Amino acid sequence: MGTQDLRRRAAELRRQINFHNHRYHVLDSPLISDLEYDRLLQELKGIETEHPEWMTPDSPTLRVGGAPAERFVKVRHPAPVLSLGNAFAEAEVRAWLERIARVDERALSAELTVEPKLDGLTVVLHYEAGLFTLGATRGDGEVGEDITPNLRTVRSLPLRIPVEPDGPKPPERLVVRGEALILRADFEAMNRQLTGAGERIYVNPRNAAAGALRQLDPGLTAQRPITLVAYALIDAGGRIPARQSQVLEYLRSLGFRTPEPLLQTADLDQAIRFSNEWAGRREELPYEADGMVIKIDDLALASELGVVGKDPRAAIAYKFPAREVSTTLQDIGVNVGRTGVITPFAVLEPVEVGGVTIRQATLHNFDYITEKDIRVGDRVLLKRAGDVIPYVIGPIVEARRGGERRYRPPTTCPACDQPLEQPSGEVAVYCPNAACPAQLVRNLEHFVSRGAMDIRGLGIRLAEQLVSAGLIRDVADLYGLKRDDLLGLEGFADKKADNLVAAIQASRDQTLARLIFALGIRGVGEVVAGDLASRFGDVGELAAAKAQGLQEVEGVGPNIAEAIGDWFAQPRNRKVIEKLRKAGVWPRRPAAPVGQGAQTLQGKTFVITGTLPTLTREQAKELILRHGGRVSESVGRSTTYVVTGESPGSKLAKAQQLGVPILDEAGLKRLAAAG
Repeated sequence: MGTQDLRRRAAELRRQINFHNHRYHVLDSPLISDLEYDRLLQELKGIETEHPEWMTPDSPTLRVGGAPAERFVKVRHPAPVLSLGNAFAEAEVRAWLERIARVDERALSAELTVEPKLDGLTVVLHYEAGLFTLGATRGDGEVGEDITPNLRTVRSLPLRIPVEPDGPKPPERLVVRGEALILRADFEAMNRQLTGAGERIYVNPRNAAAGALRQLDPGLTAQRPITLVAYALIDAGGRIPARQSQVLEYLRSLGFRTPEPLLQTADLDQAIRFSNEWAGRREELPYEADGMVIKIDDLALASELGVVGKDPRAAIAYKFPAREVSTTLQDIGVNVGRTGVITPFAVLEPVEVGGVTIRQATLHNFDYITEKDIRVGDRVLLKRAGDVIPYVIGPIVEARRGGERRYRPPTTCPACDQPLEQPSGEVAVYCPNAACPAQLVRNLEHFVSRGAMDIRGLGIRLAEQLVSAGLIRDVADLYGLKRDDLLGLEGFADKKADNLVAAIQASRDQTLARLIFALGIRGVGEVVAGDLASRFGDVGELAAAKAQGLQEVEGVGPNIAEAIGDWFAQPRNRKVIEKLRKAGVWPRRPAAPVGQGAQTLQGKTFVITGTLPTLTREQAKELILRHGGRVSESVGRSTTYVVTGESPGSKLAKAQQLGVPILDEAGLKRLAAAG
């Protein structure tokens, strides 16, 4: 295929993929199978890999997330993005209409629209000539934050409009207001997946969506199933619809998902009945909603009614009754997480909330208990966030009888009696003991993971078996396991036992950087572990390092230096290190390769993207570290080179945008060998 034909094919693939993406994520009506969709996407990725200069801002390949941002930039909205006044009873809704009728009597006979009040993160979307160019948070209504790269990952957000081939042509300038949220079904599936992976689950869909969209790394946002629902026009060039009901139809025609269910009526009583009906059926809505919004349909009249404070007069949020109950707080317990975080929970007198009997609820953290003045024996208000996870809102102070007692947070770990720590500036309280039995299974899982010691065949279930059987009391005990020990465990036969023992033995040869990362020191990820391995000869030297020396290492600030010092100061951790040394798991910083200039990459920062011809990503990292270089996961202005292979993804585009030099594997090897 010639160059021009290939370029036309890429454009056609983008059009097809965006069209089918819209059918699947907005209309819930796919026209092709997932396999066919994946093939189209892979074909486009292949073309853009060969010709990254052809990549366009609306390319669906950008939805996987780009390079992390250093910070969010403030954005001023073209018009105020207003909040809504609230009504909690029918009488308050009627009073609202009476109030605005005194401003303009036409309001009494005006058509009304009723739509769900979506419980997500409000976003403002800018389009120029149909191309998505900017997305921002609402902020204070006047100024928000630019989260464009994150919003590009949302598959229900059109990157170019119209999406349908015969859709209406958008105006040259279009600014849309919408809500970024996670559908109920997607939220439940996401939490099940996180639970299965041993990760922290989210309390409710709103927090999950808002947190994901405010990540500095769009790659993390892309991992969350966020949906975009549009419901208003903030600004537009040319003529725009005259009614809110027409705005929703117009937005649908441009390719946006819009809120449902909807009602259009001139009868306020009918609007109230419709809202009350959905208050009782809220679980049938595909997304979280905390009420229904009743609006004057005529946008010209709505504009003339004006604003009171920061609320438009022409709309009111009729809030659903809160799903709250009260019960007695019988006690406060604590859980020890896999990173050592100590989290309090409420032990409750059983109470039913939304058809579910609740006996325990989260208390978030110890500061929350203090701030809310929650006491054991209190009558407390309880709410199921997102109708899923219960949490204590606070005490009913008026119900106190004098026998309630203030809670004293633990000073030692309930699992190992180790004194707890609270780093300066952090809310979380930690158990720093690596051998803590409550943390041991998760620590073991981390120690053997792919980026650490990479012991294949040892997953979370086997880790639980080993700890439960008393075969593992700390990670160093791995290296004393024998074939016969494993054969005594359920599901183990000769071959499986031999393979695991061989994998454990092979891990003795892993690099110093991998071992440092495997120790699970708070704040020490793969990149920082590599930097530490470049500076210190072995784990013993790292353990003896002072805070000042640690902070001289790139990427290590006061908090990480303190965490490293605290970890090595613990007697049990020092015992683990000594056991590893005696077991022969004691890698050292590689000696300078003779005649090859060991520090040829000193002071240079590399980002690796794509699949290299002969080196794995780990081997490429180790080559760079061995020659004094540094490896980062994201492309920024401090990046010296980007090393690319097959299917490099968005990091290559970011490098080209910033003018960062590009190397292939051969170029990296030549650079490392120079000197």
